[in-house]
Amino acid sequence: MLQSLLASYTEATESGYVYPEVWTEYAKNNLASVFFYTAIALAVLLFAVGAVVRFKKEEGFKSYLTVAISLACGFSVTVILAMLSLEFMEMAEKGYVFDLVLQPSAVLGAVVVLGIAATYICYLFGETAFKIGKIVSLSAIGAALAALLICVGVYYANGTAEEINGATITIGENVGLYVGALVLVGILLFAALFLGRKDKRGFDSKSIAYAAVCIAMSFALSYLKIPGFTLPQGGSVTIASLLPLAVYSYMFGVKKGIFAGFIYGILQIVQDPWLIHPAQILLDYPIAFAGIGLAGLFADFKPLEKLPQVQFALGTVLGSLFRFVSHVLSGVFAFSEYSTLDNVWAYSLAYNSFVFADIAIVIVVGVLVFCSKSFVKQARKFHTAKERP
Repeated sequence: MLQSLLASYTEATESGYVYPEVWTEYAKNNLASVFFYTAIALAVLLFAVGAVVRFKKEEGFKSYLTVAISLACGFSVTVILAMLSLEFMEMAEKGYVFDLVLQPSAVLGAVVVLGIAATYICYLFGETAFKIGKIVSLSAIGAALAALLICVGVYYANGTAEEINGATITIGENVGLYVGALVLVGILLFAALFLGRKDKRGFDSKSIAYAAVCIAMSFALSYLKIPGFTLPQGGSVTIASLLPLAVYSYMFGVKKGIFAGFIYGILQIVQDPWLIHPAQILLDYPIAFAGIGLAGLFADFKPLEKLPQVQFALGTVLGSLFRFVSHVLSGVFAFSEYSTLDNVWAYSLAYNSFVFADIAIVIVVGVLVFCSKSFVKQARKFHTAKERP
């Protein structure tokens, strides 16, 4: 694979010149393959060590967990920096840097990454620095997202979206996009404010730091796609990319899980940008992935207290159903031109069924992780119901 990656660099035209856009595409695919198998090997190694050692003392498991998280974070940062560098290189080589939409989306991604990093660094310097960093970072992310949505609104209104994407959105579909987005946002707010009402703690330094780590891990894993499961208008099956976010929601609750998923969804705009309509962007990215925050819904469900695997699996299934509905609505009202069936609802339901394959991998790996009593014990220490006096 590395040899293939290097060979792609030397690929030339008949005149002997390298195709830059071909190189970046080959580089991304081959580098993603290298990272894919590296991630699998790393996961197998960590599982094997855990199975052999069988931690009986809490201190031993804490040390193992620290090493595992450190390795995962290092690997995640490497993947993100490498793949984003190639993404931005490809945009520059194709002239997309000056595009009305892709430029703000690239800026948004950079702001999110830098904001997460800055907030985590501020956390290391104390509570006051952390609060300032949190406010500044969230303000910058909000402003960048608003700028992107405005640009896409202009992009849609002047007909560029229809010209480039071949997606003609009628008045009824336009209304459907906005109504769908508003309804799902309402469900998320209800889940965060009502179902997550037991969470009396705010977004403290610990929860933000863990969110940064889990978002980074999920974003890195999202680049590691199973070959043959990437769809033409976006969508792919990854190796448990949403697992860190689902575990985070189980640990810290629905409210914080929805927040982490929302930020992760913004990052997905940069990785796989299908930008046609402002409401379509919200449905396919921040809203859809915010639904993974529902994975923590059953974390404190007493009848299943002795079955943490079931608690995790039920919440994750619910979160994936929410994501599926969000993608289906986007498919019906924004991507109807791509339908290969007479019934656009049937087409969207079938097209977006990849969500279930993606989440099935998350559940299988997650259940294996939650079979560890030591892990469950550590995860439940963050449950708000147990932290309150």
